[in-house]
Amino acid sequence: MTASNYRITIIDSIEQISKERWQYLAKESGPFVSYEFLHALERSGSCSNESGWQPCHIAIAKGQHEAVNLVIPGYLKTHSYGEYVFDHAWANAYAQHGLDYYPKWISAIPFTPVTGSRLLSDGHIALTPSLLSELENTLTAHVESVFGEALSSFHWLFPNESTSAQITSSGTPKANDLSIEQLRDQSDTLNRYLTRYAVQFQWHNYGYGDFDDFLNALTSRKRKDIKKSRRKLNEQGVRFTHHTGNEISPETLQFFTKCYKATYLKRSGHVGYLNDAFFEQLVESMSDNMLIVTAIENEVAVASALFFYDETGLYGRYWGALKKIDGLHFACCYFEGIEFAIEKKLSLFNPGTQGEHKILRGFEPIYCRSHHKLQHPSFHTAVADFLQRETPHIASYFNQARNALPFNKEFVPTLKTTSVTAPNDDTYNHNEKNDEI
Repeated sequence: MTASNYRITIIDSIEQISKERWQYLAKESGPFVSYEFLHALERSGSCSNESGWQPCHIAIAKGQHEAVNLVIPGYLKTHSYGEYVFDHAWANAYAQHGLDYYPKWISAIPFTPVTGSRLLSDGHIALTPSLLSELENTLTAHVESVFGEALSSFHWLFPNESTSAQITSSGTPKANDLSIEQLRDQSDTLNRYLTRYAVQFQWHNYGYGDFDDFLNALTSRKRKDIKKSRRKLNEQGVRFTHHTGNEISPETLQFFTKCYKATYLKRSGHVGYLNDAFFEQLVESMSDNMLIVTAIENEVAVASALFFYDETGLYGRYWGALKKIDGLHFACCYFEGIEFAIEKKLSLFNPGTQGEHKILRGFEPIYCRSHHKLQHPSFHTAVADFLQRETPHIASYFNQARNALPFNKEFVPTLKTTSVTAPNDDTYNHNEKNDEI
């Protein structure tokens, strides 16, 4: 079947596809591509044309009257905020040459740098090079027709390995088949996507029975440091409560959003990308996939963190505090999350993006990827050159992080992370599905 035999539809609201069909296509793909999560973003206005996150999803069916076989969550962006793949320099270069970098199209989960599927499929359609090209042409024509603007580029952010393989199937070998020199050389063609690597940190559950069991895997010095930090908080009268499902009361949620806004305002000068309506709808529709940890000092709530989880993983997303207490952030966002993951027997805990401080608390470096195609040939080539120079530094950073892990020498052979000279499939975590703050 050729690309022209498919029905390709651009939809500006997730409500244009039934919840049942979306959920069927998104099964086992994690909480962030669920209908409930993406619908809450749209219905609350967090993702809209006004916010610079105009929904621009793609629906594909094998025939003109067939049910949708494949959906791709996507957005038209008029800025680069809330993506966590930083391309501001690329936008500035466009502006310096009198060109518009926006709008651009991205397949991503807004404000959520979590690796996962970007191709939600029933298995009847593969994203071949010809179909991918047809998608790009359809998107370009749609933006020109509806908005009267030219689409500068296409971006796939934090795709999992399966998605990456289909996006780059037009001639890009897997990274583990490449030398560092070959990996750096992304300038051989203007017709394929360029791959960008980044490093995040993730905790793995090696069958720990409890938190002390996890601590026993660390070096003696780091084990003592963590115990001392937790003991100090306890002596200050700090304790933590966990709330999931029906335990997330309106008061618990309101306190979390108060902390979220206060911390965002202090750090960024605004109250956050996400509004009360978004969080309230999430509690209504997917509270069984949510965990709110509240920190209480001498019976007064002082901080709160929101996590999401499914049958395999825990994902730290947002946090805020009304009072500065030494060690509170690490305890609330990391140690409480580890305790929860061990209790629920979850295989991984992704605490959020950035932050070398995670390493010394047992979070291993992992690679994540993004793929980019710029429609202007000269800028596409310039970005290829930039990524050619950037990639070895990412690999070096990964190895430095790997070497700083605090696990004792007896436990090190157990670790999933290995020291490498270039990103490869041995260190790319296939299960990863990820803290704005």
